[in-house]
Amino acid sequence: MNPGSMGNQSASLTHSSERRLVPRVLILVGFMGAGKTSVGKRLAEILQWRFEDLDDSIQTRAGRSIEDIFRDSGEAEFRRYERVAFHELLTESKGDLLVIALGGGTFVQSENVALMQRPDIASIFLDAPVAELFERCQLQAIDRPLRRDEPNFRELYETRRGAYMAASCRVETSAKSISQIAEEIVRTLGISEVSRPRTET
Repeated sequence: MNPGSMGNQSASLTHSSERRLVPRVLILVGFMGAGKTSVGKRLAEILQWRFEDLDDSIQTRAGRSIEDIFRDSGEAEFRRYERVAFHELLTESKGDLLVIALGGGTFVQSENVALMQRPDIASIFLDAPVAELFERCQLQAIDRPLRRDEPNFRELYETRRGAYMAASCRVETSAKSISQIAEEIVRTLGISEVSRPRTET
């Protein structure tokens, strides 16, 4: 990842000019309700790459749900599972073409950001107005306390947004379909039908 300052640019999508390689691993970051999993699946479908949801990897490794981990073992234990699962995904991917959707807090952990310091990795911050993110969360089946407490939801979003802005690029998702967002990411990162990396056969 080559983090770039987003400055005060008004464009809905910005891109760090420092990244020179077409990425082989795309990592979607952002707050709850950003659509990381939905966009990630569509992005992987368009590119014909493999998709991994980090939350699913954590639950598989732990043998229990994220809600259970938080309730029974606390956030520190969850972050340990998260770090190990993320490291395994990046290590085992090697030459694979991969799209990964991260949890809302993954990208703000310095240990996880350090794992992404590879020239073949690009991170994409999916953003939207916080009121819209909160509204989206109300429609989801996942039941976590923060999703019902709008003031704390807003406070945590503002706390984390600075870290998200260090991603390789940012895409505004408000009023866009999942396919529109995924296609915009492909165009911005320069992953065309011609330049798209291929696995060896």
